Amino acid sequence: MMHMTFYWGIKATILFDFWKTDSWLSYILTLLACFVFAAFYQYLENRRLQFKSLSSTRGVSAPLIPKSGTRSAAKAASVLLFGVNAAIGYLLMLAAMSFNGGVFIAIVVGLTAGHLVFRSEDDGADAAAENPCACA
Repeated sequence: MMHMTFYWGIKATILFDFWKTDSWLSYILTLLACFVFAAFYQYLENRRLQFKSLSSTRGVSAPLIPKSGTRSAAKAASVLLFGVNAAIGYLLMLAAMSFNGGVFIAIVVGLTAGHLVFRSEDDGADAAAENPCACA
């Protein structure tokens, strides 16, 4: 049975039929996996923003000097990371939609810890790219 309201318990199905928790050990490992994936999301977002800043055309432009291949490689890496990051964000959202309270808290705490570790040094450098939604 799929829950439509938050519930607390160790029995949960996360994303796939084969990912079911039926013991404390499997539940705690699931919470740890949700925490790690949420923190990894923030790490990838940090890398993506770094590649995006590398590929931007800020500074003095010289019309007679051709653009280096570094910018195009950085732009390709930024685009690839955006796709991977979007997929991870949507999977985190779907995991939270299992409506298990522990899974929801593990994801939120993972996103918060990942932001603290990987993105707190940004100091709002790219405020336009800042989005608290895990699926964007």
